Amino acid sequence: MPATGTRRITPARTAALALFLLTSLNLFNFIDRYVLPGVQPLIQREFRIDDARAGLLTSAFFFTYMLIAPLTGWLGDRFPRKPLIVAGALIWSAATLLTAFVHDYHTLLIRHAAVGIGEATFSIFAPALLADFYPEEDRNRVLSIFYLTIPVGGALGYLTGGVLGEHYGWRMPFYIAAAPGVLIALAFWLFVREPARGSADTLTATHDRASLWGLFTNPAFWTATLGMAMWTFAVGGISTWLPTFFHRFAGYSVAGSGIVAGEITVVDGLLATIAGGWIAQIWLRRNHRALYLVSAWSVLAAIPFGVFVFFGPPRLLLPAAWIAEFCLFLNTGPLNAAIVNSVAAPIRATAISVNLFVIHALGDAFSPGLIGRISDASNLRYGLGATLISLAVSGAILHGGSRFAPHLPDLEIEKTAG
Repeated sequence: MPATGTRRITPARTAALALFLLTSLNLFNFIDRYVLPGVQPLIQREFRIDDARAGLLTSAFFFTYMLIAPLTGWLGDRFPRKPLIVAGALIWSAATLLTAFVHDYHTLLIRHAAVGIGEATFSIFAPALLADFYPEEDRNRVLSIFYLTIPVGGALGYLTGGVLGEHYGWRMPFYIAAAPGVLIALAFWLFVREPARGSADTLTATHDRASLWGLFTNPAFWTATLGMAMWTFAVGGISTWLPTFFHRFAGYSVAGSGIVAGEITVVDGLLATIAGGWIAQIWLRRNHRALYLVSAWSVLAAIPFGVFVFFGPPRLLLPAAWIAEFCLFLNTGPLNAAIVNSVAAPIRATAISVNLFVIHALGDAFSPGLIGRISDASNLRYGLGATLISLAVSGAILHGGSRFAPHLPDLEIEKTAG
């Protein structure tokens, strides 16, 4: 019998603690990623590097992130995720800390590529592990919480880098940003017990959902993945060029355009992720296709406002940008939940790794450069206009793919009972 005064740790408490710690880790995952852009002008000045070589730092990160994903996915389906998550957090935290000690460009390039190794590891294993704490009908809500950290972490990374870098030198932000990931990873290791793989799944592990070969013929997975890839193409390109667009066409200074773009991203990202998860969760009780449909319609709704941003009169540019970005972030939780629910536990980490490879290979690994080339040949309005085409393709794929959405047994029972 337990001693008097002790409190039994229930599965619900363990799941809530895991969600809290993994979400906290994801926050610093994105803070660490965006500290470098926040201090980039200071680094360029010290190392005397041009914009092309500065941009290569981010490209190195994404290519490492993209290429390491398939290997880490294989590991996640064969070994316990908990130590792999902790290892990933320690790798990216160590790489962040080591940045403060580099004194040449090539070492910095290698260091930033190493951050991609740690972050790819964590970004694959964390959603897969959360899926083993929560059943399919709860994953949209859970992943909406988990991915709130994308806009918040990005903004805090810019802020940490810019403010601390300006006052204390560009190395200081990397000292500060490295420590929290280590401490949170330690707490995760000590206080969270990993659940059995697939323990929360209620859907049948059919061939297309539970085998590697079946994954390549799984329409629920591929329509969600390709729809997300076209969304990533647009968002990656817009996030890269929006401050420059504001500077050229809205009359903002360089500093002012960056501030406005950052404010829109963090506010819209936070509010829209909450709203999209809430809408999808309610709709899912009545329609098993809700995760795909919310994602499809939110992407399509962004297009007319995007037209006003890129081609409309100046007075409509800013309000249209606020609405367009809000629409773009509505699908953050639902679309990621659709990916996780499309496969069973035996291949979930592999599926997430394939998803990450595809969305970056077809999306933001090359969209900023393509937009730049179109801009050089015409102007930036037409370059960014290409993102509207990719959004239309994304919406069409996701809407068509909704017919492959799995039926969730618990929700069918709830509907019948109602």
